[in-house]
Amino acid sequence: MYRPLKFLSKWTKRAKDHAESGGQTAPGIDDSALQAVFAAASWLIDYPGDDLLERLPQISALLDQAGVPDHLKDDLDETIGHLGAGDPIGLRADYVETFDTRRRGCLFLTYFSNGDTRKRGQALLEIKEIYRAAGLDMDESQLPDHLTYVLEFAAGHDLRAGVRILLSNRAGIELLRLHLDEIGSPWAGTIRAVCGTLPALDGDDIHAVERLAAEGPATETVGLDGLGGYGDLPPSAAETAAAMTAAASASGAAAGPCSAGGGQTFIPLTDVTGERS
Repeated sequence: MYRPLKFLSKWTKRAKDHAESGGQTAPGIDDSALQAVFAAASWLIDYPGDDLLERLPQISALLDQAGVPDHLKDDLDETIGHLGAGDPIGLRADYVETFDTRRRGCLFLTYFSNGDTRKRGQALLEIKEIYRAAGLDMDESQLPDHLTYVLEFAAGHDLRAGVRILLSNRAGIELLRLHLDEIGSPWAGTIRAVCGTLPALDGDDIHAVERLAAEGPATETVGLDGLGGYGDLPPSAAETAAAMTAAASASGAAAGPCSAGGGQTFIPLTDVTGERS
């Protein structure tokens, strides 16, 4: 039987507060270093295609040039080193196993911290509107809450708006970090670096994240009945697109893709497990 998570309302309130904030980050990190961390992380948690593997020296050089603090650079170097030394076929299989077959490895940020399908659909529409305000758009095959997209948006388009999206979905990012650390994933360092750019969690927040990690998001609240327990497949693009359509209909907004005219451009990423264009 579904038991509502009592602390979920706390994250909902915090998300609203963060969405209206100035996008505060951890002290001692300047904007150029933040942008470098987010750009590097966006690449490093993407599917390890040939394009990414060839760019590893450039990513490492970017971190050096931007003066990224040592503790963040060390975390990112952990992933860079693994990708650089690994067999490409094995890396791709590991990536799919880590991020595409387990809900604990889900890279869609709104999955963890939103309630029913309608609420998640509305959260996705709000992120799309933030992108549109910056002159960017996404088509229906792309979900705007994928962590690679949010990080690239923060790195190259609107740093503070991107940070606000991260803060609004902090629970999901921290849950992802806990999971990757637990399984000893080589991608754990990248998520630790992203978390390291954000303000410190207080004790209550840490306890709430740990409880959610242990119990998992209730399937009834995210419209994923039939997929099994928390360890099964993550939410699909088709299911979430339906949620966005429902939310758009309720609000009177259009959920379909917008044309690239009128000065808008598409975020230069392809499908979440494909290579960048």
